[in-house]
Amino acid sequence: MNPTTAAPSSSSKQLSARLRAARDRSQELFGIVRPTALYDRPIPERHRIIFYLGHLEAFDWNLLKDPLMLSSFDPGLDKLFSFGIDPVDGGLPTDQPNDWPSLEQIQRYTSQLRQVLDRRLQDVFADDPNLATLEQGRLLEVAIEHRLMHAETLCYMLHQLPLDRKLAMVQPVAPDAPAHVSCMVEIPAGTATMGLPSGGAEVFGWDNEFQEIRVAVPAFAIDTHSVTNRDYLRFVREGGYSDRALWSEAGWEWIASSGRRHPAFWVPRGDDWACRTMFQEISLPLDWPVYVSHEEANAYASWAGKELPSEAEWHRAACGTRAGAEREYPWGSEEPCSSLGNFDFHRWDPAPAGSYPAGASDFGVTDLVGNGWEWTRTPFAPFPGFEPFSFYRGYSADFFDGKHFVMKGGSPRTAACMLRRSFRNWFQPRYPYVYAKFRCVNR
Repeated sequence: MNPTTAAPSSSSKQLSARLRAARDRSQELFGIVRPTALYDRPIPERHRIIFYLGHLEAFDWNLLKDPLMLSSFDPGLDKLFSFGIDPVDGGLPTDQPNDWPSLEQIQRYTSQLRQVLDRRLQDVFADDPNLATLEQGRLLEVAIEHRLMHAETLCYMLHQLPLDRKLAMVQPVAPDAPAHVSCMVEIPAGTATMGLPSGGAEVFGWDNEFQEIRVAVPAFAIDTHSVTNRDYLRFVREGGYSDRALWSEAGWEWIASSGRRHPAFWVPRGDDWACRTMFQEISLPLDWPVYVSHEEANAYASWAGKELPSEAEWHRAACGTRAGAEREYPWGSEEPCSSLGNFDFHRWDPAPAGSYPAGASDFGVTDLVGNGWEWTRTPFAPFPGFEPFSFYRGYSADFFDGKHFVMKGGSPRTAACMLRRSFRNWFQPRYPYVYAKFRCVNR
């Protein structure tokens, strides 16, 4: 085992319970989809919904079958459901619904996979209490977090599914949030600690989270609240999508070829705007954070005479303190809970910016964790000393191409275990469907 990917010390009982909970979470999402819509493709760049019904179980199987010494009973389906699609520019998938197996066939396959895996896991839990067979539990951590990542992916996919193609579920009431005045706060120069130390056994991390590095960050100013629909509406009305000077060359080509003139979650309504929430269409909530692609966030920042924060600046604003020490979360060391932010599947949609003052950082910056991932200007790249997972070598390394940007924080549909400060998300800049917000900085 690489020293940079030492295993966490989780008991088989804890891991088993977390795996069951993650399975329940994904099953809940498939329950939203009307049976007639399972072969729909809500986002052109993604697989049809039916793929994910097979993929979640097939991933676990492909990851665990060799260490558990299991034999495949359907290699064809193992391969068919092995990998998703990175939302690349161009080259959209062209498969048709009848190219996929029937729902009944997929359900038989996934049911058998789960039964065989669970029986073998029970044997391992009994005979191998240190879980050496599973790299001290690391492989189960990968299976759990992979499933929870897809639970979020499915959410934003289903967000784009027409309302009549899904079954509505109850939306918890958003907390009251006083109207805020957008302002910036000064962050003094200091150190930002990113990543995880090698050899640590206390916490799970993906390969791109290692190793730990410390970065000196010069002083800068940052928005105390994320950019809202109200803020972004000014950009739209003042011709932001028509001003070539605000966009990168690729970004300008993207909006010109697609005809895009507003965020993917907005719906034109005459001279006004509506917003597509998970289960209904409502008048544009002006105090909600705006969800946009990296290109759109960057164009807005240019229009405002500012820029997006770097990954290190985000860390400094989120985890730094006036006294110089660093925190595990913006609010301190307390484990994430519903009073501190909009995350961990508590809500289907955003809450008004600034709704969780108890979750603010020591510098008074709100919603750095939850309510939407936060775009940075930092290309996704390895930390010094990076070593890929031996069992999943392409998880991060396939995306160290200068074409993906780091996102930090978490969305309403991000699991609590992935709110750790070392976690790094990433996406291509012209992909507008992710639950991703942003804020700006001045230096």
